[in-house]
Amino acid sequence: MTSVPSAVPASALADTLLGRLTEVYPAAGDPFRAQEMVAYMKGVVPFLGIRTPERRALSRTVLDGTPRPDEADCAAVALRCFALPEREYHYFAVDYLRRHVRRCSSGFLPVTRRLITTDSWWDTVDHLAAHVVGGLVAADPALAARMDEWIEDDDLWVARTALLHQLRFKDATDADRLFSYCLRRAADTDFFLRKAIGWALREYAKTAPGEVRAFVEAHRTRLAPLSAREALKHL
Repeated sequence: MTSVPSAVPASALADTLLGRLTEVYPAAGDPFRAQEMVAYMKGVVPFLGIRTPERRALSRTVLDGTPRPDEADCAAVALRCFALPEREYHYFAVDYLRRHVRRCSSGFLPVTRRLITTDSWWDTVDHLAAHVVGGLVAADPALAARMDEWIEDDDLWVARTALLHQLRFKDATDADRLFSYCLRRAADTDFFLRKAIGWALREYAKTAPGEVRAFVEAHRTRLAPLSAREALKHL
């Protein structure tokens, strides 16, 4: 199993960014809008109430003049953001990692797992899966062995990440691994896993429609109707 980091690395860059973030984000919050966001996200986490376009504009201000991070900086920024309760800070961390994932080695995977299992919901997990975990695995294919462990994980969000990490791989998709993962979790009754199976297959169908159609037809009795319907949605 992959170890989970217990400490946040020291980082002057993280000190700067968190100082700026915790000054400008709360000032832009809207309590009424925050209540709407909490309701939409089923009460998983609190919100400050900042719309996405405004939040991204504020983030550009926060990042202005700062250097490119190294891996320790990425870990410190992400872990410290996720330690704050409001979701907008988590979104900043996810955007930051998406932008700088190439600065991180395979050793960053445990940090990503910690983020995936913190206040887990699709809004952060799916971006971490496709853009961060997927980026790490693409850069170091040996990490696919870790995905083989994650697909069996009792935490549904970790397993969902394994299903979705190849979303952007296109021709580089390991089809055998993808299909194997779908079958290994096909009996799950959880909506988010069934939806992830269908989504992963639907995305790969843009590259290999015949393979996906053949797979679904061969395994219709094992795949949930939701998974099969999603997989063939655009075929």
